[in-house]
Amino acid sequence: MLMNIAVLFVLSIVASLLGVDRYLTSSGLNLQSLLVFCAVFGFGGAFISLAMSKWMAKRLMGVRVITNPQNETGAWLVNTVATLAKQSNIKMPEVGYYDSPEMNAFASDQRRTTP
Repeated sequence: MLMNIAVLFVLSIVASLLGVDRYLTSSGLNLQSLLVFCAVFGFGGAFISLAMSKWMAKRLMGVRVITNPQNETGAWLVNTVATLAKQSNIKMPEVGYYDSPEMNAFASDQRRTTP
């Protein structure tokens, strides 16, 4: 969020230095209103993309989430991820796999927990 605000700040300074604000004003537009409009759509688009990214990644790759391991390999994968998550002091991520000619794995929701 701070990065988006910083980008808006820098863009407003650059627009002012280049005289874009004077051009917009002479054309009947207000630079501050335009920046607010861009911020709303920029922030909104970023938050929507963030909210959809996990679902989209799983869907596009055909990930099958392992909730209850059905075989030894699935149990090993879930236990390995659980061990690594505990060692890294993060919440247990969702674990899954997808069909691929090479070995693969998928984990999400990696957030730090308080010690």
